[in-house]
Amino acid sequence: MIQSVCIYCASSADIDTPYVKDAEKLGTLLGQRSMHVINGGGSIGLMRAVSDATLKAGGTVTGIIPRFMVESGWCHEGLTALIRTETMHERKQMMAGLSDAAIALPGGYGTLEELLEIITWRQLGLYKKPVIILNTNSYYDPLLEMFSRATRENFIRAGHASLWQVAKTPEDVIAIFNC
Repeated sequence: MIQSVCIYCASSADIDTPYVKDAEKLGTLLGQRSMHVINGGGSIGLMRAVSDATLKAGGTVTGIIPRFMVESGWCHEGLTALIRTETMHERKQMMAGLSDAAIALPGGYGTLEELLEIITWRQLGLYKKPVIILNTNSYYDPLLEMFSRATRENFIRAGHASLWQVAKTPEDVIAIFNC
């Protein structure tokens, strides 16, 4: 049973409306189900949108953030809990360890790195929980095509395509959880 989800997503403040709306919708759906969201604890972008919507809908949010980011003023002060770590590696390990599933919303370098790392951890058997890619506005289509190419050219085993699932909408994410 999935009760807590790790969410990877953008912390950019200049993101188009469809992405923000899906982040808010996902947060609302999770909050309505009293789910616990675990994220990077950021105060802007999709990270804030998910956090605020989850809290408003009755869920809880734990932000896990390295001290240097707190010292830079990048943390969301209104979360249920804020855990400070010493390193980014410690942050990512703790986020994964506290979750029953991982969801990647659109994002930049950090989100892509976290998504690929959690898929790799699944491949290695280090993370045995669902990984879901929320493909808002077909954002992840180029990456998914890269995965297909890597599989066709034998860089990825065909059986490893089941290491993640793709959802087109926040409602699809919830449907995956209810399977």
